[in-house]
This record gives sequence, structure tokens and C-alpha cells, in this order.
Amino acid sequence: MSTTVAPGKEASAPDIYLPQTATITDKSDMTAVDTFYRFKMDSGKDLGHKAGQFVEISLPGIGEAPISISSSPTRKGLFEMVIRRLGNVTNALYRLQVGDKVGIRGPYGTTFPVEGALKGKDILFVGGGCGLVPLRSAIQYVMDNRKDYGRVIILSGCRTPADRQFPGEGEQWRAQGNVEFLETVDQGTGGWQGHVGVITTLFSKITLGDGQWTSLVCGPPVMYKFVIKELKKLSFADENIYVSLERRMKCGLGKCGHCQVNGVYACQDGPVFRLKDILDIPEAL
Repeated sequence: MSTTVAPGKEASAPDIYLPQTATITDKSDMTAVDTFYRFKMDSGKDLGHKAGQFVEISLPGIGEAPISISSSPTRKGLFEMVIRRLGNVTNALYRLQVGDKVGIRGPYGTTFPVEGALKGKDILFVGGGCGLVPLRSAIQYVMDNRKDYGRVIILSGCRTPADRQFPGEGEQWRAQGNVEFLETVDQGTGGWQGHVGVITTLFSKITLGDGQWTSLVCGPPVMYKFVIKELKKLSFADENIYVSLERRMKCGLGKCGHCQVNGVYACQDGPVFRLKDILDIPEAL
């Protein structure tokens, strides 16, 4: 018996509603509430994501949740995520161990344009709170293709030293050459010897010079207007500022409307936006 395929659709095309299975290959605590995971698709294929995208991760009988991918597509065979325990799905994920399986739908969403428009440019990364998690996919891509970009500055901020994301990787990034990594904490507890202050206090410590700069920004909602104000002081144009706005995403497909803001869907039109394209949507920032 032959199988009828709809015009324009290959028989092997995956069902966008059907998760594929992946196996946990590594797991470790990063903070008191954040856990690092490394996964491998059971199909043997790469996930096929681009920097800045997310997936829907699911557990049968419990549910699914949208989670940012934190590793670069240049790192073949495996992909990484940092998952914060906030609800039923993420708490159930925390109880899993290496070798356990999850469902993966995606990848979905728009991307940081490191594979195209940003080549040859100088890049300022600004990650506040857990914002370094999605930015890391773009940072790794740039580091793995270092000769294709100019200067790189990475600003990272969090609440306390115990909340730092990927501690120690800043030194690895500095070693790539022509890379500055500055971090700060809101509260310098536990013998912290580094900078103390909100992330915008780091802007006074950098000098951009005459480069062709673009900024990639991700962090808690309250951070954006203050970071954008600092970028404006440095003469960044709206078309050269990219923000990741993971706002209330749910299905990942623009079907449930949960992430809709004035007709814009964070899961499909984003989560990565050029500032220029959302200036008329004040609720987005």
C-alpha cells in the first residue's frame, strides 16, 4: 500500500507536535536552583539549532517547558541547557539522572545573527541574572570562529557570588585573545573580591574606541531599560542592539497565545529581537 503525502511536504518531515527523545549524558548543580544538563539526541543527529534558540523539553504525564539552548551549534553531537527549578516540569527534570530520557521539540525561535550579520563586527555581550545562559550559545559560536569577529566584551551580573552562571568560563574566553570579561554581583557575600554593583556599573569600565559595535543583551525585564540607556550613551544605534525576550512562552508554535504582546509572539517572532523592530511595543521591554 502506498502512502499519500501532502503536496510540498516530504514523508520524512517531523511532526511539529511530536517530541523526539534525547538522553541526559551529564548533569551537575550550578547554583542552589540551577542545574546544568548535557543531552544527546537518540536519533544520532545534531539538534540543528542556531545561537539564541530554544526547545520544548517534556516528560510524559507531567508536561513540557520552553528552555534556552546554552551551547553553540559548532559543538557537534551534544547540546547543553541550564534549567532553573520553578515548577512541576523543571522539578521533575531535576529528579532525573544521567541515562534518563526526555522529549525534545524544536529548536524554535529567532537567533542571534552570529552566523551572518555580525561577522567582522565587534560584539558587546550583556548578560544579567540568568541571561548569560542563552547568550552563551552565541559566545561559544564566536569563540569557535574567533578570526571572523573583532573585539569581544562580555559583561555578566548576578545577585550574589553563589548565583554566578558558568563560573570559570570567563578565563577561558579571555584566553581566546582580544576578549574582555567583566563580572559583578549585587551583594558581595562569601568573601567575594570582585566588583560589587548592578550590571550597568560595569559600563564605566569599558572603552569601545572606533569599532563597529553590536550588542547582544539578555536578562531580567527590569534590566533592559537601564542597559539600553547605557548603550545609547555609547552611541549604539537601535539596529545594532539585539535583545532576547523570553516572555511567558508556552507552546513554542504561536498557537496558545500565551506569549503574545500586541500581536507579536515571543516564541515565533522572537525570542531574539532587534531593538529597532520593537520600539513601538513598549510592553515588550
